[in-house]
Amino acid sequence: MTGTTDAGEALHAPCSGPSVWQGGDLANREEWILRFSSHQLAEIDSALREARRRDLTLLKLRAADFPLPTLAGELERVGEVLEHGRGFALIKGMPVEQLGQVAAGAVFWGLGQYLGRPVPQNADGHMLGHVRDTGRSLADPATRGYQTRAALPFHTDGADLLALLPLRTPRTGGRTSLVSSAAVHNAVLSLRPDLAERLYRTYFFDRRQEHPPEEAPYVAAPLAARPGGALSMRYNRCYLESAQRFPQVPRLEPADVELFDLIDEVAASPEFRLDIDLQAGDLLLLNSHRIMHARSEFEDDRRPELRRHLLRLWLAFPHRPRIDGARNGVTPRDVIRPRSAASRAATNSRRLPT
Repeated sequence: MTGTTDAGEALHAPCSGPSVWQGGDLANREEWILRFSSHQLAEIDSALREARRRDLTLLKLRAADFPLPTLAGELERVGEVLEHGRGFALIKGMPVEQLGQVAAGAVFWGLGQYLGRPVPQNADGHMLGHVRDTGRSLADPATRGYQTRAALPFHTDGADLLALLPLRTPRTGGRTSLVSSAAVHNAVLSLRPDLAERLYRTYFFDRRQEHPPEEAPYVAAPLAARPGGALSMRYNRCYLESAQRFPQVPRLEPADVELFDLIDEVAASPEFRLDIDLQAGDLLLLNSHRIMHARSEFEDDRRPELRRHLLRLWLAFPHRPRIDGARNGVTPRDVIRPRSAASRAATNSRRLPT
């Protein structure tokens, strides 16, 4: 793979701090699990009534329209954990069955306003996503993992923060697993230092046919970067490999495949991964720069009303620039931009490293 790193000696130094953790150490502890209290749920109910009173569409609903006098402070502390701590949190106890899908979506959106700015999740511009099996296959380059029931190996999403709220769980399977990207990074440095430099090289990710017509169908980015010293990881092997269908994209080298194999092996090992059986009403929050996540294959109930269904938000960090240039969601196809800016974007997106 072409491209070199300018990380210098930094790439040889292991990551440190609270973002470096191992699943085996957290599996029997609960400091990463919070529970909505009865008082907090009463605040949420009051905020939902206020949002209804203001008669706003979902996309216009902001934190000021969803007032949470005390829960707002707790969400701010959770945000600090996401950005500067272990990188994830689980909050249990949202009464989604009692709320119903529409109200649960409004509550989910309202809570998200305290953590970040929603960004589009697909080329149609959807801001509140629905994760469920549509019968499609990842063999189709226009299909993304959330539209299938297939097992999804460890990967990162295309926004700073990922939020998931299950409305219904599958009949079997569908287990979620998390891993510290920094811990995987350190394992690569320790086990295969000869591959470490490749973490910082430029690779090409398939955009799965979700791109404006004037832009390239792939995006270029390193797997690892350390802006300000903190690790930011971007990884999706499916998209890395499917980008090879484009003749303009440099071919993966055998050592690249070795690196991907090692990342997958370390991330999936019981020592490193943390398995979570999400239940209806569990609010999972994670920082996609710090955390990779995976999902096991699942089987749904035959009855449509009982099939697995999760709500999803992609959020950009609030009040701060993006950590890198590739976490602002998916550019909608119908965005209207000045011609000169569109031309510059098209030129930059197609430029390959020499």
